Amino acid sequence: MNQSNDADALVIGQGVYVSREAVRLRVETPGGPGGQHANRAKTRVVASVRLEDVASLSETDRQRLIDALGPIVRSSASRFRSQYQNREAAIAQLTARLREALAPRPERRPTRPTASSRIKRVESKRARSRLKQGRLARDDD
Repeated sequence: MNQSNDADALVIGQGVYVSREAVRLRVETPGGPGGQHANRAKTRVVASVRLEDVASLSETDRQRLIDALGPIVRSSASRFRSQYQNREAAIAQLTARLREALAPRPERRPTRPTASSRIKRVESKRARSRLKQGRLARDDD
């Protein structure tokens, strides 16, 4: 992508961007209440991008996004009566979803159970054992 199109690109992360040409926009009637205007005006916008069309993704980032969101990422907006505002909202939601899925997850550190959780576990096992012992048939001859 050249420098003149960088302003039109959706910036996802450092060095990761989606060109506006890769984003597909579809307009629909929003549905729901609203009477004749909502039934006729095509103001709902669905923005989608195929992750294999994003050239700036590395294979590991692409696979992470596919695992989290699937091969095609969609976002829709019908909050506003204006198609322009809904288009901007759908693109912003799409960008946010991609950015969130691409963000590195903190590494989990294993921890030991606390003393009170160990005591609760043993007590619940003892209570369950007493319950089962009460079900046994007794031979009191």
